[in-house]
Amino acid sequence: MHNFRPVTTIAAAQLFGTSLWFSANSAADDLARSWQVDTTDVGWLTSAVQGGFILGTLVLALGGIADRYRASRLFVVSALAGALFNGCFAWLSHGMGSALVFRFLVGVCLAGIYPLGMKLVVSWAPERAGSALAQLVAMLTLGTALPHGLRELGTGLPWQLIITASSLLAVLAALLIHRLGDGPHLPQPTKSKALPVRSGFTQPAVLQAFRIPAFRAAAWGYFGHMWELYAFWAIVPLLVSSTLLVEQYPVLGISGLSFAIIAAGAVGCLLGGALSRHIGSSRVALGALTASGSCALLFAVFWDHLPAATLVILLLIWGAAVIADSPQFSALSATACPRELVGAALAIQNSIGFAITVVSITGVSALFQLTGPEAVWLLLPGPVFGVLGFIVASRHQPLAQRYT
Repeated sequence: MHNFRPVTTIAAAQLFGTSLWFSANSAADDLARSWQVDTTDVGWLTSAVQGGFILGTLVLALGGIADRYRASRLFVVSALAGALFNGCFAWLSHGMGSALVFRFLVGVCLAGIYPLGMKLVVSWAPERAGSALAQLVAMLTLGTALPHGLRELGTGLPWQLIITASSLLAVLAALLIHRLGDGPHLPQPTKSKALPVRSGFTQPAVLQAFRIPAFRAAAWGYFGHMWELYAFWAIVPLLVSSTLLVEQYPVLGISGLSFAIIAAGAVGCLLGGALSRHIGSSRVALGALTASGSCALLFAVFWDHLPAATLVILLLIWGAAVIADSPQFSALSATACPRELVGAALAIQNSIGFAITVVSITGVSALFQLTGPEAVWLLLPGPVFGVLGFIVASRHQPLAQRYT
């Protein structure tokens, strides 16, 4: 219990810091009117953040930066820089060109917030990484749902002030982590080492992690999960608007239902974290990934036959399961690799995972325009390959390490 306060502090900082991620989404309608752009153009702002995040995590991982400096210091600098660039987006952007640049830079800064937040959790509470990381990802999930909640509330504030509020939250996140500092359970930062290979060249030390069967198994599961996750989140409003749910629940509307479905993931993360302390992260991760894939299959087959109430329940379960495996796969990855490589290993895993999301989001969005809700068939390969990849890779682990 003595680590409860640090983990809670990091989780709160993660929520505040990652509010930068989807801050532009809350202003989408205002931007479309102000800049005379369509919804697709505004969607590029999210893609710009994803691209910046991928570049940032690659630099952190391959350059050894994530383990060369204190995690708390990197988090604080990234949160402050992200707040600055987010503010520049709000007050200095006058069109899509400059907006894309600032959102890309926000994405780069987020690379120092999300994976470094996970490293901080491991540094404070390695003995309960699964449940602690579940709190962290639950906060990220609430941050994802927040724009839909703000829109449902119908705030009349100018969009620049809403964006600025995210910057202020990021500054608060930096203050929280600055005061907390690093935990005692990771080695002191050291210079990054390169791993010699037979060819005579060197490769970044982080690639050693992929030689570890337990890390490869967790990475396979995580990559399959990422194929489904962000693409699902991206089309939730489309799934709601393309069914009878809006007619049956007019008080909630598209934004209210979307918020509920995505926010259900926070509950899924917390339940999965609590369960992991009893049955292990592997079983929770595989169970959630299987449940999520099953929901995708059921929706794809029966979406136009189910009653509205049943459809809502299915989407809420899907929303809870689709993210519940994420902290468990991250916990498995963090505990599988040497502690001096935790930051870089999580960063490279995030980088590859988010690169996968760019492909799946683009694919499912394009397919949705052609087929409607049946486009969710494209999400199903993620859980399938994730489960199979995890099981196959796990066969190379020592028996005592499997499914713990």
